[in-house]
Amino acid sequence: MKKIVKKKRIYFSFAFLLLLIYGYDFMEMRISTPIYQKILAENPLGLQAEFGILSTEDRDLRYLEIGQDSLPLVVFIHGAPSSSSFWRTFLKDTSLLAKAKLMAVDRPGYGYSGYGKPEISVKKQAALIAEVIRAKRGQHPAVILHGSSYGGTVAARIAMDFPDLVDGLLLQSASLMPGKEKTFTFTHITRHWPFRWLLPGSIHVANMEKLSHKMQLDSMDGLWDRIKSAAIILHGDADNLIYPENAIFASERLVNASFLEFKLLEGRKHDLLWTKRQLLEQSLEKLIQVTTGKYAGTNGFSSVPH
Repeated sequence: MKKIVKKKRIYFSFAFLLLLIYGYDFMEMRISTPIYQKILAENPLGLQAEFGILSTEDRDLRYLEIGQDSLPLVVFIHGAPSSSSFWRTFLKDTSLLAKAKLMAVDRPGYGYSGYGKPEISVKKQAALIAEVIRAKRGQHPAVILHGSSYGGTVAARIAMDFPDLVDGLLLQSASLMPGKEKTFTFTHITRHWPFRWLLPGSIHVANMEKLSHKMQLDSMDGLWDRIKSAAIILHGDADNLIYPENAIFASERLVNASFLEFKLLEGRKHDLLWTKRQLLEQSLEKLIQVTTGKYAGTNGFSSVPH
């Protein structure tokens, strides 16, 4: 009898966990365009977000932009699993909107960009997003990429492959050094079809990206000297998902960056989007100043904890 009760508890716990995962995925990972437009309209400046779809033979890529064309363009690239919806507080920020037009993308496989269909090639992801940026490039005095976590990998690849499109680069908690990140046993198990079908599409895509990530980063290893943009690297020194060695690795390889600032944040983990939002916004504003010739400071290289 006790064994039966124990099994029921295990099954119930597993079912409840799946319910939570699906609920989170539904509420946070895929905000429809009409609902997202209403959310972003709640900004003090009364700006309206515009949504677009880049259609290719392989997939559609959804992106959105809000702000004035005459200002620098800041492009937010999310991690995994995630979507453009994770940037909504930034996209409504009055201070940023006064200084830049803001854009966010649903990376391939997430949100409304071929949801659940992985694109493990970082090079292909970079090319898709670069195509959207290229169409907007002439309208803005500068383009700055903010890549978070796996989004930092993609942002770096864009700056490598399309240096003419990128003036500034904020790499936040970014995965950049091959093999220096945590991979859960769960990730290996759920790549097999008996388990994969139980999970939301965003989790499946994140798992497939994770399993191919070292190979993708290895392919980028000899391309760092192509990056000519200004760059700021921010990373928690207690990050136990994407280890701080990633930030050190990138700082040593950005030899041709026009400006470089590197900060390890003392006691911070993989949560800078929530715990250091003000610093992230200040870093974006600094990159705007640097790339538009308004920065009065010096090259800010630092490895001292902040």
